Amino acid sequence: MPVSERSAMRNATFNRAVTLISGTVGMLPVNLIEKLSDGRKQRADGHPVQRLLRVRTNKWQEPGQFKSYMQGRALLHGNAYAFKVPGLRGVQALVPMDPCRVQVGLSEDYDIAYTWTRNDGTKKAFRRDEVLHLRAPWSSDGITGDGLLRLASESLGLAHAADMAAARLLRNGSYVGGALKHPKHMSVDAIQRLRQQLDQNYSGPENAGRWMVLEEGMDAQAFGMSGRDAQGLEQRKHQAEEISRFTGVPRPLLMFDETSWGSGIEQLGLFFVTYCLLPWFTQWEEAVANALLTEAERERYIVKFNEAALLRGSLKDQAEFLAKALGGPGAGGYMLPDEARDKFDMNPLEDGLGTKPAWLAPETTTDAQP
Repeated sequence: MPVSERSAMRNATFNRAVTLISGTVGMLPVNLIEKLSDGRKQRADGHPVQRLLRVRTNKWQEPGQFKSYMQGRALLHGNAYAFKVPGLRGVQALVPMDPCRVQVGLSEDYDIAYTWTRNDGTKKAFRRDEVLHLRAPWSSDGITGDGLLRLASESLGLAHAADMAAARLLRNGSYVGGALKHPKHMSVDAIQRLRQQLDQNYSGPENAGRWMVLEEGMDAQAFGMSGRDAQGLEQRKHQAEEISRFTGVPRPLLMFDETSWGSGIEQLGLFFVTYCLLPWFTQWEEAVANALLTEAERERYIVKFNEAALLRGSLKDQAEFLAKALGGPGAGGYMLPDEARDKFDMNPLEDGLGTKPAWLAPETTTDAQP
């Protein structure tokens, strides 16, 4: 059952799943990390790729907006494309292309080639090294990804049909249809007049609940279908569960659960990050590294999403985490104070105090006795 992007996004559950994933990807910072010779790592703030990732992606999109747009395209269509605008210091901008206007194929030298159809109908060809190509994790041909509009077309089509059926029932002001039985024969004109009177006086939400007045011994009989069946509540609930399975978003995060979340909301967040977002983070990190870094740079730099903001948990969990990470008397830690402060966007301690392990005993001085 084919379904368009517009009709799919009009479904509340699917809209919530797509906007939640794309919005979260756009919200989280992604950095270019430099691997130093002594084994340490630091953010490569002076690299032009870092500027694309954190400061300005193109003239009209901030990095968060660019990531959200690309993620949404990849979710729906399986692919998101952006061509690289060259500059004096490498790539100076990434310009997104509508995936519906991009054709992908193999060139004569068995490399991927792209053809983009502009809004004015003209075409422009790109080599693989001129395009940032974000693929969905699942691909049926190894070249392009498969999007939800294709993989979940049947479920989305059924969900759209159920929504339309419920809307029609509400618009007509009745949850079930019925039949009118007359003891005598009625002419065609009389039937048409009766139908018009019913539509005018008893149809539509503004006439819902009105009592019907029957004449000439007429009898009204409702069709054998309850209001719950007519609304298709069970069908709509089932389709919401199907959408949750296709997108990997837990049902409570889709605002579609009757149970109390309680303290389990933290585990839901962890589930969402681990089984839904992390595969997309990997796709992003590999796509950006392959498109924006040279082979030599890929040995020195890595692209990394910072999902720590989603995994912070409660204040109690944070306190326990920091206590173990920083260590204390008799227990060595694995994190320096400045590293812990950086996770909470705090400045380093003055005089280099944050570069010393917190579990070491402070240095003391004693006056020498003559």
